[in-house]
Order: sequence, then C-alpha cells, then structure tokens
Amino acid sequence: MPPHKIETGHQDVVHDIAMDYYGKRLATASSDNTIKIIGVSGTSHQQLATLSGHRGPVWQVAWAHPKFGSMLASCSYDGQVIIWKEGSKPDEWAQVHTFVEHKSSVNSIAWAPHELGLSLACGSSDGNISVFTARSDGGWDTTRIDQAHPVGVTSVSWAPAMAPGALISAGPSGQYEYVQKLTSGGCDNTVKVWKLTNGSWRMDCFPALQMHKDWVRDVAWAPNLGLPKSTIASASQDGTVVIWTSAKEGEQWEGRILYDFRTPVWRLSWSLTGNILAVSDGNNNVTLWKEAVDEVEANILPVNVDFPLKKLTPIEASKA
Repeated sequence: MPPHKIETGHQDVVHDIAMDYYGKRLATASSDNTIKIIGVSGTSHQQLATLSGHRGPVWQVAWAHPKFGSMLASCSYDGQVIIWKEGSKPDEWAQVHTFVEHKSSVNSIAWAPHELGLSLACGSSDGNISVFTARSDGGWDTTRIDQAHPVGVTSVSWAPAMAPGALISAGPSGQYEYVQKLTSGGCDNTVKVWKLTNGSWRMDCFPALQMHKDWVRDVAWAPNLGLPKSTIASASQDGTVVIWTSAKEGEQWEGRILYDFRTPVWRLSWSLTGNILAVSDGNNNVTLWKEAVDEVEANILPVNVDFPLKKLTPIEASKA
C-alpha cells in the first residue's frame, strides 16, 4: 500500500500519534494544546473529535486496552495528565480524571499491560515517576518513584506482565506469575529499571544503565512472550540506539550499540512479538531493525512528512 497523508487539522507541530487497539482510530497530540481523534479506514480518514483541556503543548497520547472501555490518556507541558473517555457518540469525549501531582512538564505516559489492571505510568521534568492505578470504586491509587532521574524523566515503558521464563516454567502455584516492572530514561543520560515490591518501587538494576552521552529520548521494553531473555531499547540525543539485554531474571543488563544515526533519535516502537524495532530519527527517517542469527539487519524506510516525525508504529512503517 503506498503511503498517504492524513490532514490532522492541528495548528502547530504534532508530537505524537497513537493508533487504537483495533487500528481504526488515531489520536494525535500537538503544540496547539489539543488532541485530535481521527477515524481511519483503508486510505480514507475522518476527523471525529477535538479534545481541549490542556493549557500547554500535548507531548503524548496513549490508548487504554479496550477491556477498560474506549479510554485515552494524555500528558502535557502544563504538568497535567488527563484521562478521557468516549461517550455514546464518536465526537463525544469527556475528561473523567485529571492528575495534577507533577509540578512541571509531564513528558511521557504508558499504560501497564492489561493483565495488571488499569494502571498508568507518567514521567516528568520534575524528576519523578508516578503510577496511577484505578480502584473498583472509581478512585485512583498513586505510587511514586521520587527523583527517578533528578534532572528530568523523558520516557517510561512497562515490562511485559509475564515474568521472564514463565513460558518455560510456571510459578510455585503452577500459575503464570505476573510482575510489575518499568524502565525509564532521563536527562541524566541513563536508563533505569524499576520493580514494584510490597507496594513500593525499587531500582532493579545496579548501577544505572549508562552508555549514552546525552539525554535518553525514549525507552521501549520489548515483548518477550514469557521467554527468559529481557530486552530494552533506548534512543538518545547523542544519535545512538542501544539494545540492553538480560539473559534471565536477576542477571546484569548488557548493552550494545545498535547503530549511530548521527542525528538525535526520537522514538522507538517494538512489534507485538518483539522481533522488529522501529526507530524514528531527526532526519525524518523510519528504520526497521530485526535481529539476524549473526548480526542485526536494517530495512531503511524514508518517510516524507511535513513535520518532525516523533513516532510511527512498526505496522504503519512496514506499509509505508
């Protein structure tokens, strides 16, 4: 399928694009302080709604799993995280909750794997990570990682819910064990791994993972389908993408440079099976990477866009 342009209707730079679970709708985030919902069918598209509520540029949007209903989260320079819910019509959206715990820009949001419930991680320029989890009574519980990256958090990503190696050996009870882990990147040039134990988040990598020489712009934990190996990709202002791997639970993380793009690398996205990584860089290129038996192969896909590309899902990239 040849690429086609979608007119978003935004009046300023588009920072993020997220496709819903069924691939039927796009949510776009912009410096014009709004979010657009766009229906997509083949090569046709239709603007469905404009969500206004933020008082600054909207950096990211994220769809919740459909088991929780038609719900979208957004984060902004204004320090707010807003949860939006669709009404009875496609153009009816309401703010169902607004989090104002952060005192400066919230740069990244990520919904937890649906097996863990309705839970949203947020990373902020105030250095903190917050995790909001919905309760059955409609309220929200909050856990925090204070000063996760003291100079600022740029990105957060959840680990797969299934414990590493669960596919090979189930837990003591004979059931699959679920884990709650996060990875984060920051303005301190590091990548960190966090684990929720007895209700508190603790760092799960010592020392912090450091190979980048400038801000880490994005981190992405790869799906592992219950296999022992864990993989995290990190992208940096220094132009490099690093692949971090841990052979099994409790082992040290080892990093190797995937490639030096010689331009800032903005965003990363893994395929659903975790074997293909999409990378978008400052030259408006999207490249797809897969691990070969003896090396890493790349398929370079230049994408023509009228604004700096921040994110393209691997599925869309392969169609471009």
